[in-house]
Order: sequence, then C-alpha cells, then structure tokens
Amino acid sequence: MAECRAALDWLQAAGAQRFFWKYCSTFDSTREGNIGPVAEALMAALGTAQTIYCPAFPENGRSIFMGHLFVGRQPLHESPMKDHPLTPMRDSNLMRLLAPQVTQAVGLADRPTVARGAQALRAELERLGAEGVAHVVVDAVANEDLYTIAEACRDMPLMTGGSAVAMPLPALYLRDGKLAADVPKAETPALAPDTIVVSGSCSAMTNRQVAAYLATGAPGFRLDPENLAEQGPRRALDWLAGQDLERAPIIYATADPESVRAAQQRLGRARAGEIVEQALAACAVAARDQGARRVIVAGGETSGAVTRALGVARLDIGAEIAPGVPWTFCDSGGHRIALTLKSGNFGAETFFSDARGAL
Repeated sequence: MAECRAALDWLQAAGAQRFFWKYCSTFDSTREGNIGPVAEALMAALGTAQTIYCPAFPENGRSIFMGHLFVGRQPLHESPMKDHPLTPMRDSNLMRLLAPQVTQAVGLADRPTVARGAQALRAELERLGAEGVAHVVVDAVANEDLYTIAEACRDMPLMTGGSAVAMPLPALYLRDGKLAADVPKAETPALAPDTIVVSGSCSAMTNRQVAAYLATGAPGFRLDPENLAEQGPRRALDWLAGQDLERAPIIYATADPESVRAAQQRLGRARAGEIVEQALAACAVAARDQGARRVIVAGGETSGAVTRALGVARLDIGAEIAPGVPWTFCDSGGHRIALTLKSGNFGAETFFSDARGAL
C-alpha cells in the first residue's frame, strides 16, 4: 500500500489525472490482500467513492461471467492456479474473494448489462453507487466487452483490473484530448546477443515452457530451495560463470506443485519463495556483469526481485512477444539492456525461444 501511494504521488506530481491499478488476470491474492487494500488506499487518496475490478483477458483465456473468473474453460478454483505457491486460488467468485479484503460493499455489473453497451453500464454503476457499493466486479467474456467497459469507465479517476481492460484507454484518451498524439515510440537499441533466462514461476505453463526450452539444447541449471537455504546461490553463480551467454542459458526454480509444497513445508512458504527470488535476482545481476544484455524473466515475484536487484528505475515499452508480454528496454549498471517480465501463465510453450527471436 505504501509503495502504491508513493507511485500515485509521483504520477500526480507528473500531471496524471487517470490511474489504473493493474494486477494479475487470475486475481492472485489472499483474504488479507493485496488487491482490495491497495485499491481502497488509492480510492481514499483520490477522493473517489467507486471503482471497478475487471481482471478479464479473453485473448489469454481469462473471462468473467456472473462474477466468476474462468481460466480457459475451468473455473479459477479448478485451474492450475489452485496450486499457486503463494496465493492458491480456491474460489472463482471474485466478489467472495474481494469482500474480505475491503471495508466497503462489493457488487456486480453482469454480462447482460455490459452487452447492452456503455450507457447501460454507466447507469448500472450509478445505481450501485447510490446503494453504497464502492467495489464493482464487471463481467467480460470477449474483447468487445473490454471496449464497452473502457468507454463507460474512462472518466473514473481510478480503474482496476488486468492489463487487457486498459488496452482501449489510450485511443479513448486521445479522442478526449487527454493524451498527445505525437509521443515517440521506443526504439529497439542495438544490443549484444548475450542472454540470460531466469524462471521462478511454478505455473503449469511455465513448467512446460522450461521443458520446451531445455529440449532445444539450451544449457540449464535447476535451483533447489533447500540447498539454497544451506549454501546460498554460489553453485548457480559458479555454473553461470562458465556459460557461453550467446547460448542463452536458463537458471530456474520451476517445479511441479508437489515439489513446491514439500519445500514450503520444510522451509516455510514465505522463506522458500524469498530464497529462490533472491538467488535468481543475484544470477540476473551476475549475468549482466558478465555481458548479458538481454534478460528474460518468468514469474511475477521473480520479476519484482530481478528489477529491484538490477536497479531498474524506468522501462521503455517495446513490441509484444506474446499477448500481455512485451520486450522493454532500460538502464542497469551503466548498460542499456532488454528486459522481458512474464507472468507465469502467459506465453506459448515456446515463449523463451520466441522472446529471443523477437529481438
């Protein structure tokens, strides 16, 4: 909450008037948060009485119907997200997930309302607001719904959701005269081919992506949380020091749910995650210092650890590799580098190879 308030202060000082609280399209959170508490903190700071929650990302198989979040054809609580190592999702009903996280009323704007268009959705939000409903989950099952939601909600000081519902906003803000049309696009810098791949995600898709990448002949080193707890990342760093980074080696802690649970039982859930994240971040820094100028990261918590360790203060957004996953460019340790940060479940099985090919 403190980090997001600080980000809000920075954005307001820069002149921003519309704000978007982005979280994962699988609503990764517990009864304690962090989605709801951050949203309420931002609402209080902005003096707004209502916001929406729409983590739908139809292009990646995330849809919301009658307040229930689906991953493909599976309800969230039946999908592989039920085994998420930090936020196991055991309910698909977003209202039930959100209610314990917030202090004000939670409601729903359902798909039939969205299907009637932006004016109908605005009227429903106004009706719910008059009843004191501050937090509104909004159904979306197709990209067309996202455009309707963005059209209806674009004047809200704060919107929240997955990245997909933000997709229509730039064009709307351009039309409204709130954005300039002459902003230059980020240029892809000329970078050495040396690459490192680090993967901390244990999602079902990332497990497949790691296996597919290793099958291409890429060098790989698997981290063991218990070994890291005893010896730190030295073995991984020594292995990395002997690698040809033009072959884009991968260092990964990706494992099946049973292995993850076993490590968590012995080390504790939080400690097991922190140990792995810190080790992967140390490997990313070491690879950069060895000459890696292309860094591919899989996993949300891992992405946070790596960007902090690399001292990244700003990202220039480049071309998409897969829906929701672009290459970005930044300065780190006095070098210009390319960095991609992938949510665990995003991308095709060939994502790591796809990312290399995209540059």
